[in-house]
Parts: sequence; C-alpha cells; structure tokens
Amino acid sequence: MMTGRTLVAWNLRRLRVAAGLSQEALAHDAGIDRAYLSGLERQVENPSVDLITRLAVALNAPVGELFVEPAAGEAPPQPLPGGRRRA
Repeated sequence: MMTGRTLVAWNLRRLRVAAGLSQEALAHDAGIDRAYLSGLERQVENPSVDLITRLAVALNAPVGELFVEPAAGEAPPQPLPGGRRRA
C-alpha cells in the first residue's frame, strides 16, 4: 500500500503527462513555483489539502483522482520529453 504522499506524487505526474503539461505550465496554472511542483512529484514536499484541490482544478480532474491506487505491477509514469510545452 502506498502512502498518501506517494499516491499524490504518482498521480500528479500521471495526470500532468497525460494532459501534455510541463511542470512549468502546471505550476503556473496552480499558482505555485515549478521547483515546488517538482518536489511534490519527487515526494520531497508534502502538499496541503488546499494545494491538492488547486492542482486538481488545474489538471481538470476530480480531487480523488490524485489518490487512485495504481494497478499491481504498473510502471511509474514517465516524464515528458525535455522542453515539451502544452499545445
């Protein structure tokens, strides 16, 4: 079983990559620093409930989507190729 911080990190990257958003673009949309978003994805930072809500809104996803357990054996979400920007 994953911790809450691990689930948020996993799903944050999964949703961000699926939306084709760079860390910079998502951070801007959520009103946070890109370095802080990077820390969230690396599990270095611990987000507040309010921040989780802002991230979900910026990702156009329900808050609960940031807490979805990955399937057993599912590979971690991969980052976007460098320099990728939202269309």
